[in-house]
Amino acid sequence: MPGLRLEVFDSSLAADGTPQPLVETSVLEEAKIASFEQGYSAGWEDAATAQQDDQGRIRADLARNLQSLAFTFQDARSHVLEAIRPLIVEMTNHLLPEIAREALAPTVLEALMPMADRMADAPLTLVLNPAVRDRVEGLVAQATGLPVLVEEEPSLGEGQVYIRFGPTETKVDLTQVTADITAAVRAFFDLTNKESSHG
Repeated sequence: MPGLRLEVFDSSLAADGTPQPLVETSVLEEAKIASFEQGYSAGWEDAATAQQDDQGRIRADLARNLQSLAFTFQDARSHVLEAIRPLIVEMTNHLLPEIAREALAPTVLEALMPMADRMADAPLTLVLNPAVRDRVEGLVAQATGLPVLVEEEPSLGEGQVYIRFGPTETKVDLTQVTADITAAVRAFFDLTNKESSHG
């Protein structure tokens, strides 16, 4: 029995009777290369899109976490400031004036010394509140050796002293400095409360 012959559809017969493919090998190779390049490009685009999606998700997560941390920090800061507010206000109301009283005589002396060097022959007059007279007058007389004329002025605060040396007058005003510091502390806490209430 003769062997079974199947008909070949993808080739044609050459003149010598050998089967020839219907599609040339070079065209088939080009089609394979084109298919490969198309698949490679599609894979590359998919990978790039996936990477961009991942980066977008990571950025969004990071932004949410940073925002959460910012709120947590602001809450913690507000609670700490609110907790120390009474202490700071009490210090500025009571401790700061006492420190100013203790620093008044040395501050007057510090303001006086440059003038004393320039005007050694001029009379020295201190205008001050009677409550601080002994402390200021004693330190100035002891440190400078100059005769000191003291004028008491009850309307001046205990932290205020006018120093007159001839035609020159200088004002030492620790009362105002204390008031400015107290106002600055209160303004800081008021601003902090407003910021925390408005987010």
